[in-house]
Amino acid sequence: MPKNAPESSSLVGAEYEVEIGPVAHGGHCIARTDEGRVLFVRHALPGERVVARVTEGEETSRFLRADAVTVLDASKDRIPAPCPYAGPGRCGGCDWQHAKPGAQRRLKGEVVAEQLHRLAGLTPEEAGWDGTVVPAEGDKLPAGEVPQWRTRVQYAVDASGRAGLRRHRSHEVEPIDHCMIAAEGVSELGVEKREWPGMASVEAIAATGSQDRQVILTPRPGARLPLVELDKPVSVLRVEEKDGGVHRVHGRPFVRERADDRTYRVGNGGFWQVHPKAADTLVRAVMQGLLPRKGDTALDLYCGVGLFAGALADRVGDKGAVLGIESGKRAVEDARHNLQGFDRVRIEQGKVDQVLPRTGITEVDLVVLDPPRAGAGKQVVRHLAALGARRIAYVACDPAALARDLAYFGEAGYKPRTLRVFDLFPMTHHVECVAILEPVEKRR
Repeated sequence: MPKNAPESSSLVGAEYEVEIGPVAHGGHCIARTDEGRVLFVRHALPGERVVARVTEGEETSRFLRADAVTVLDASKDRIPAPCPYAGPGRCGGCDWQHAKPGAQRRLKGEVVAEQLHRLAGLTPEEAGWDGTVVPAEGDKLPAGEVPQWRTRVQYAVDASGRAGLRRHRSHEVEPIDHCMIAAEGVSELGVEKREWPGMASVEAIAATGSQDRQVILTPRPGARLPLVELDKPVSVLRVEEKDGGVHRVHGRPFVRERADDRTYRVGNGGFWQVHPKAADTLVRAVMQGLLPRKGDTALDLYCGVGLFAGALADRVGDKGAVLGIESGKRAVEDARHNLQGFDRVRIEQGKVDQVLPRTGITEVDLVVLDPPRAGAGKQVVRHLAALGARRIAYVACDPAALARDLAYFGEAGYKPRTLRVFDLFPMTHHVECVAILEPVEKRR
């Protein structure tokens, strides 16, 4: 029986002394109680013996969530968390502050390998992966040092108007004075130093390759915007209560990002890779994998503001052609602006599974897809496989979604040629993957 067991069916607060097993997808490790209950334990490392306190779950739950509140036998990979806000019940932004940087990458690699095996039936060798998780340039730091990589930070605001970050799986706010993983351009705005009365959240953005700085304010219902005076010049946008749209208050409604020797306009807080090295790292991996040729036709699906479409257009030349598909209206406007210098690039707005069949395209040479966290899905994968591309680049921010879609590609006649895994989210459980696929039977 657990210590401190509550009287109701809820097991929150109950404590178990457990041996920590393997890492699992989501920033926790797996453990089992003496009675055989499965615990998903945060703030632990494989091989440790800890006291785990339940944070979610009942007697009838299939598994329980828990925090390691006391470490009885520590892993050699454990270090004191550099961040004072990390730990049980504190900020939920980082998962692995308590692990050495090399150990973090090994854990992430184990998660990717497990997802490939479980969901796609692939070994690392069959996926064309050497098993390594590669840090971004400049991120290979000694234990106890934290890379300042997060160029976009969404601060939650508590009832008193103080900015902080959400606690793990909670709406509660952990007030902070400084986020260690925030990029210098975000930290220098000083969001944490001032009060934000009436605001629900404040997102701070520091562009890469320009001095553009932006804050996006989400007011609580009925609240008025405060006068924004930060430590650096900044544009201000507001999320409207009625429609959820983002509107300019003052300054530019966009920031200018830089990648692959091009400048990209990103409006209204639209999607851009968060790590300052991520866009260039991913473009390089995709282009090295696809090896575009002059005159190729290519698709860029879920194209955002046109990062990969621009890289493809540069490489396929005037006789090639690129079609991008993106569902976000503002992102499409930005992509068309960003790529207006290319006569043979077209950007269509809509969901990929709806727009792609309507294009009438029956064959292409190359495909890039960078779907949202849920993945592309069987319908889109089957359609892509029928187009007969000689290579497909799949950029994935979730290894489970990637593995599921690799299984669908396998059924449709495509296999991974190479897989590369990048640690573009240090201290968290997230990774970015680039898989290059080709037909099982070469078609061209």
